Parts: sequence; structure tokens; C-alpha cells
Amino acid sequence: MNTQIKKLLLVLSISAGTFAVAADLDDVNKSHERQAKAAQKSQLKVDALAEKTDSLEQEYRQNLKLVEDLKVYNRKFEIQTENQEKRLQRLEKSIADVQVIQRQITPLIERMIDSLEQFVSLDVPFEKAEREQRIAFLRENADRPELSTAEKFRQVLEAYKIENEYGRKIDSYTATIDIDGTERDVTMLRVGRIALLYQTADQNYTGMWDKNSKQFVALSAGDYKSAVRKGIRIANKQANIDILELPISAPEAQ
Repeated sequence: MNTQIKKLLLVLSISAGTFAVAADLDDVNKSHERQAKAAQKSQLKVDALAEKTDSLEQEYRQNLKLVEDLKVYNRKFEIQTENQEKRLQRLEKSIADVQVIQRQITPLIERMIDSLEQFVSLDVPFEKAEREQRIAFLRENADRPELSTAEKFRQVLEAYKIENEYGRKIDSYTATIDIDGTERDVTMLRVGRIALLYQTADQNYTGMWDKNSKQFVALSAGDYKSAVRKGIRIANKQANIDILELPISAPEAQ
């Protein structure tokens, strides 16, 4: 009996020990599971932090690049600003110079018009009305405030250019002059500024401007009638250019 009880007690003891070991193992497993879950959560946090760190690093690098770009832009902007300031200074100086030039050009224009008027009055009297009208036009415009100084100066230069062209061309036009006390319609022949001649339509009167006497004088019809007529035809492009034998006044002694 005692032996059976001992065996029973031994079996119970072994069973209890087994149950205790099983309980301990279960506790260990649960502890491992908790640790695994905690580790998993920690890993998730680490991964999240790593991802956030990567994002912050990338953003930081982008900001660094933006800062470098802004530095480059600022340097270029500073250079542009300096250049604009220099250009502004040059413009201010140019404006000041222009104002000085304008003050100088206005009296120059007046002197040029006066000189042109004097020149026309002393020159061979061809198309005198047209030339005097041009001078009057210049004087009128010189007093017009709405015209710029540059435009006034351009008009004066244009008038000088026209006068200069007169000396290079042969021309013909109609006019009325006094011949022996009678006003007659004539055809004028101008050869540059070296000769100004006239001839009536019936070719009965042929003459020239005499620089010495400052008047028109008659020419021998037999000597120059044909030459003057031919010159008129050449000026009107009705004949080919040819050599003309015309009377030329000798230059005045200085």
C-alpha cells in the first residue's frame, strides 16, 4: 500500500512538474511573442524614422541647391544692377550733354539760315522765288516750339544739301524776266552755277546772267542761239548729253 501510494505520489509529482514546465514554456512563448511584437513595432518606428530622415535629407539637399541657385541669381542680379546704374549714369550725362548741345545748336541753326539767305542773295539768281521760299520756311519752323531741335537742324541740312546739288546739275525751267524794258516769258538754262542763260520760245532773244553787272545781258543770236537751244533740250532729256559752247563769266577778282 505504501508502495502504491509512493508510486502515485511520484506520478503526481512528475505530472505536476510537467504541468509546471509547460506553464513556464507557455509563459516564455508569450514573452517571446510580446518581445517579437515590441521588436516589430520598434522596427516599424525605426523604418518610419529612417524614411523620414531620408525625406528630410532629400529636402535639405534640395534646399541647399536652391540656396546655391539663389546665390548665383543674386550675383547676376547684382552685376545687372551695377551695369544698369552705370548705364543710368551715362544716360544722365548724355541728357546733360544733349541739353548743352541743344543750347548751342539753336543759335547755330539761326546762323546757318542767315548764311544760307546771304548766299542765295549773292548767288546766280536761278529759281530765286523757290529758294527764298525755302529759307522763309526754315525761319518759320525755327520758331515753332512743337518741332524738336533735331528736326529743325535736319531741315536746315536738307536745304544745304539741295543748294549743293544745284552746282552739279544742268536744269531748265520757265520764268519771266525784263528784256529791254519788256517782261517776257523765257526758258532758262542753268548749267550748275557757272552759267545761267535764257531764250524766248521764238528764239529771237538769247541772253545770260552777267555776274559782274548783276543783270541779264543779250547774246549774239548767231553765236549762241543753237547752243542754248541744244542745252535746253539736253536739260529736258530731249537730246543726248553733248559738249556745249556757252559763254561763261570770268570769276571775279578777290
